[in-house]
Amino acid sequence: MSFLLHIGFNNFVNKDKIISILTPDSAPVKRMIASARESGKIIDATLGRKTKSVIVCENDSIVLAALTPETIAQRAEEMENG
Repeated sequence: MSFLLHIGFNNFVNKDKIISILTPDSAPVKRMIASARESGKIIDATLGRKTKSVIVCENDSIVLAALTPETIAQRAEEMENG
């Protein structure tokens, strides 16, 4: 059963497809974002706000979110625990 994880501003991601949730501050993550943007595999769910989380999915797509990684991880954990 797949669950949709709320990542802010009425945007959702399939929880089962998430590989990792990262902060966008490091140079390697910034390069990964730039590469995904060039190849068209980026989904910007920030609505113009500052990117606080980078969600890497199974299909090599990257989702940018305005919520912190801690908030998204907490929501995922709450979904798992009921």
